[in-house]
Amino acid sequence: MAQWQYGKRLEPAVFDMPVDKIKRGWYSDKYFVRTKEILEKDNNHSEGLMQIFCRADAVVCGLDEAIAVLRLCADRPEGLKIMALYDGDEVKAGETVMTVKGDYSTFVHLETVYLGVIARPTAVATAVRKVVRAAGAGGKKVLFFPARFDHYRVQTTDGYAAFISGALGVSTDAQGSWWGEEGLGTVPHGLIAAYNGDTVKAALAFDRYMPEDIQRVVLVDFDNDCVGTSLKVAEALGRRLWGVRFDTAGDVKDKSVTSAGEKSYGVCPELVFKAREALDRNGFDYVRIIISSGFTEEKIHRFIELDVPFDAVGVGSALFREKVDFTADIVRVNGRSGAKTGRGYKPNPRLNPVE
Repeated sequence: MAQWQYGKRLEPAVFDMPVDKIKRGWYSDKYFVRTKEILEKDNNHSEGLMQIFCRADAVVCGLDEAIAVLRLCADRPEGLKIMALYDGDEVKAGETVMTVKGDYSTFVHLETVYLGVIARPTAVATAVRKVVRAAGAGGKKVLFFPARFDHYRVQTTDGYAAFISGALGVSTDAQGSWWGEEGLGTVPHGLIAAYNGDTVKAALAFDRYMPEDIQRVVLVDFDNDCVGTSLKVAEALGRRLWGVRFDTAGDVKDKSVTSAGEKSYGVCPELVFKAREALDRNGFDYVRIIISSGFTEEKIHRFIELDVPFDAVGVGSALFREKVDFTADIVRVNGRSGAKTGRGYKPNPRLNPVE
């Protein structure tokens, strides 16, 4: 399995990309495919310097995969000189993140693909970094839980983007595959339903059949009584219980919550305070509390400011709300300025040569 570390690029083979389809322009905007055909037929092998820049402040990600696209799918990749930042670098709007220099006809057809593989993970990485910083202000961990909100084919890229931005857990094996991590999981609502809504029975079944090295984390909101159910599960599993997870929907108020107003619904501060106090009072101070359902950067900030006693937060669809675009321009041709009006060569001393 690939092990990611800053400054060390992932090998192209890790990405398992459809090389033949990319080479023939299957995923490329048609005008690039036709441009390649024209340049080749006209024997135009001008040396171009392609400059790729970000349109917003962001945490850049996907550069290693973009490099893999060029190394595996360009006509003569050995003739390309690539300079790039590293995945995980923070960039400013307008900053150059990568340059590609070489015979333009050999890589013109790849622009659509390499821009796309930078744009999406950068958006995810940027969103994750924001919630990680919000949670980290209180020493809390962030779990990456948005797999169900998008197409399964993007899970691997998304999980990698989350990992380099500081998330400490993913929910599917695909999300963790590039650095060798398996997905985390709880005792889910579906399993509880299969045991006629009895959370304790479901938890005991999970405990009975799952390997010991898998953490016992139980969803405890099935009966809308997170405090009471947490205590029952803790009594049943004892020290084998790693944690409980509150996932109360935003339009539901837990039985234990007595406060009024919009902020008393869902997983609210009062609920977590009461659960922590009850667990500690009954000798279950070792049981961790994970919160989820509708958490955003702003909501996490509020919980941290109130010193709400949770250990980790699972964040889902909020991590797909960022949008970060990248643009590529030929800025030099055969060593001379060749950029269109309004664009120009923007050297970046932070770029590193790609071997």
